[in-house]
Amino acid sequence: MSPLQLSVYWRLSLVFFFTSFLFFLDVFTAAIVAASCSQGNGTGGGGGGGTLVPNAGGNQSRPGEASESGNRDSVCDWSDWLAFGQTFFMVGLLLGSLLGGAISDRYGKRTVLLVCVYVHAVCGLVPALLPQPVLYLAVRCVTGVCCCCINICSFSLAVEWTPPAARLWPPAFLPFCFSLGTMGGAPLAWLSPTWRRLHLTLALPQLVCLPLYLSIPESPRWLLLRKRMDVLERYRDNSPADKQCLDLLLDSAWSDMQKATEAQKEQSPGGPAPSDIIHLKHPTVLLRLSIMSYLSAVSALTYFGICMNIGSFGVGVYSAQFFSGLSEAPCLLVPLVRLGRRPISMLALFLSGAACFLSLLLSRYNGEPVLVMSLALLGKLCILAAVFISILYSIELFPTVVRQRCVSLVNLSFRVGCLVNSLVPSTPNGAISLAAMVVYSSGPIIGCGLCLLLPETSGVPLPDSVEDCDRQPRPRPPSMGALWRTWKLVSSQTRKAETLPAEKDDTHTPNTHTGLI
Repeated sequence: MSPLQLSVYWRLSLVFFFTSFLFFLDVFTAAIVAASCSQGNGTGGGGGGGTLVPNAGGNQSRPGEASESGNRDSVCDWSDWLAFGQTFFMVGLLLGSLLGGAISDRYGKRTVLLVCVYVHAVCGLVPALLPQPVLYLAVRCVTGVCCCCINICSFSLAVEWTPPAARLWPPAFLPFCFSLGTMGGAPLAWLSPTWRRLHLTLALPQLVCLPLYLSIPESPRWLLLRKRMDVLERYRDNSPADKQCLDLLLDSAWSDMQKATEAQKEQSPGGPAPSDIIHLKHPTVLLRLSIMSYLSAVSALTYFGICMNIGSFGVGVYSAQFFSGLSEAPCLLVPLVRLGRRPISMLALFLSGAACFLSLLLSRYNGEPVLVMSLALLGKLCILAAVFISILYSIELFPTVVRQRCVSLVNLSFRVGCLVNSLVPSTPNGAISLAAMVVYSSGPIIGCGLCLLLPETSGVPLPDSVEDCDRQPRPRPPSMGALWRTWKLVSSQTRKAETLPAEKDDTHTPNTHTGLI
């Protein structure tokens, strides 16, 4: 890798590591407020101390103790508002998905990324200094917008700085860094037993690392589209390796733009291009759009339903959050699987639904909490793998003329699923309700069956028109022999031709990435 590529990758990995701190903040605030408010009014030396104020015994610590007790009292007065924090955060994610792509296309991915990273760090600091209910909910909404824009810009930058033959790896590597951040945030939250200390502990590391992000380079594709040749020349002069890397990336970008222009000309050789609505009404496109939208919504419900209720399985919230992040780490190996898009999607969805169903059964019959949580985390891992595959699957299923519109609608379904999940009530004891667990288990299994109606797209050129979609092989129920032949075909094509991912260069578009957040 060239020096500029290394600069992009390790700085974006740091961004994703810290983004997870505030992403799961509602899990930690609920645990801390429940522990602190359950100790009483917090007045007096003994009642205000306990395990929350370690130095309650000495006279020198009493001013700090009183400050912490005051914050605790003020938060306890409006602790009911905290239940809406997750909902406002999901609303922010929805708004970010609607605005982030267009803003980054206009002002540049690096610029939007830097602004959102700085605002994200400040949002972690505000609740520690001003613990007010309305301000806290507004900050959570802004944090959600920043998280989604960071996700869009980071994926775009990573993919556009990656050679075509290796563009499967950024969508796997960045979520891996996010899972590491989930694991790292759990012990930090465990060591911060008060409201103010929690927010300071999670915000200060981000503030310290902010100057490092100023060295992130802009997307070469965006610079080419904006004709910013002076910046590109400066990048090329950085080192011989950077010059070679940029030549490869710019050649690929220029070739893709020419292909897109030719495809648009072929669609309207003698008159105006047909409306997107006409293409969207085509039965093949409508069927694929409905199935992928359903899969996105179900994946969001299952993934966030388990993530945001990780403390309801009878295991400590901090240890459960640590293992929740650990369970996502194997997704880094998904690009090594050579089964094709449809088989691996069906396998991941089925295993996710089966694991959640077994977790539901064990919880109904008073099973071991560790085993119940392990099965739920296995379901979360499988649904995360399905989300990762669906990023590429959505791009490959739709024709060029409506690809961006269809992928945007699929991503919108994912965000709506996130928002709906935040509105699902839990049981009086804080556990996941029976109806919710039934949805988490049955939804992926139904989606597995719907995948039978989709074609296999691995090794197939991207369709440029609706007619190309109609000419694709009709989907048939797979047999074991067909799965074995598909695996051999995809493996041989991957070894012989590394130019295939170049056809999938549409992954540069910001709105094509749902990612994990």
